[in-house]
Amino acid sequence: MDFSELKQRAAAVLNPRVLSKTAEAGGVGAALLTDTGAVYVGVCIDTACSMGFCAEHAAAAAMITAGESRVIKMAAVDWDGSVLPPCGRCREFISQLHPENDSAQVLLPGGRIKPLAELLPDDWKQQKEDRGK
Repeated sequence: MDFSELKQRAAAVLNPRVLSKTAEAGGVGAALLTDTGAVYVGVCIDTACSMGFCAEHAAAAAMITAGESRVIKMAAVDWDGSVLPPCGRCREFISQLHPENDSAQVLLPGGRIKPLAELLPDDWKQQKEDRGK
């Protein structure tokens, strides 16, 4: 699957809406492609007290629920269709779900593509491994 299709899958779940006086959802959609060819999608949930989560987290939760953890490609889009890079929390979260997720290809603004590892400079997991040698 190419990134244009993955981006379309992320955009397909967009549905910005107010859930309550203190919560909104659906302004960002994400799609994760796994090594089996499955695609998992999710939307963000934003709350006034910061207990919400990103679309990548929602997609990852669906992936884990289905018994998978290896991400090959990932893309996220804003309500207007703009590509968004994963935030630091999402980068770290995805990287910890499978030992090979650091090589997951991430769609970035401008059509750029980078492996997740390049978005995590000075990764603490590698430094910990290096100390153990």
